[in-house]
Amino acid sequence: MTFYLQKFAYTIWWNLLLLTLGSVILAVALKGIVVQHQFIPGGVFGAGLLIYYVTPVLSAGILYFLLNIPLFILGWMYVSRRFFLYSMYAMVVATLAYELMPIDLGIQNQFYAAVAAGCIGGLGCGIVLRSLGSNGGLDVVAVMLNQKYNLGIGKFYFVVNFLLFSVSLFIIKIDLVIASLILVFIMSYVIEYTLSMFNNRKLVLIISEHNEEIAKDLMHRLKVGATFLRGRGAYSGQDKNIIMTITNNIMLKQLEQAVFSIDQQAIFIVENTFNVLGTSFSHRKIY
Repeated sequence: MTFYLQKFAYTIWWNLLLLTLGSVILAVALKGIVVQHQFIPGGVFGAGLLIYYVTPVLSAGILYFLLNIPLFILGWMYVSRRFFLYSMYAMVVATLAYELMPIDLGIQNQFYAAVAAGCIGGLGCGIVLRSLGSNGGLDVVAVMLNQKYNLGIGKFYFVVNFLLFSVSLFIIKIDLVIASLILVFIMSYVIEYTLSMFNNRKLVLIISEHNEEIAKDLMHRLKVGATFLRGRGAYSGQDKNIIMTITNNIMLKQLEQAVFSIDQQAIFIVENTFNVLGTSFSHRKIY
């Protein structure tokens, strides 16, 4: 079952669905909130909006499209042709949705608007980035750095956008810059959360004198895989097996109950891990 789900994630139709849905949601946030309050959402679209606020000759959507061209060349050269085509599709959908949708969500309070735009825009970007493409702009560079150096995509946005907002201080009111920073901070967090959704795992280490019994219970009753790691007590100097297993939030409480029902003196260590790659877990994402 897991194999077929992993294979499905690489199908064209699934990726087009993610790209379309995410791009339209992003366009709703930009057209319905960001432009209405004259925020700077960061990234290439933020740069386009800044130009639009100063010289409104071309619409922000068209400027976004034009500014993306050199970045898409990088995507073609350094990521993959498939990534380029998917990202081009997402950028066209986002541009058309922005240009054609006459939408205003009607949020009057500036702070509420920044929070809402960050949540909606981050969700849209996150959905797109769960595909094999991107929305273009900084996404292209972010994916390149993530693939090469494992740099968090949301963190990359925040650092680069700091430079954009430094320039914005000379062009728009400081209240709008602060609200835009709130927007981008929330957006970065929501992107990271959306990307980790359904992939977040718990690494569990169990130290017990009854490790054989616990391991059998985990494997046979809970159907959870387990591995023995060799350890040695620093004080006693005795060798012992440490159980290592990987689970999710849903199974974690059952795992805990199973361990302590066998050994009340067990040590139960839980570590959050963003993603686990392997046959029975997530499939390695190749752009």
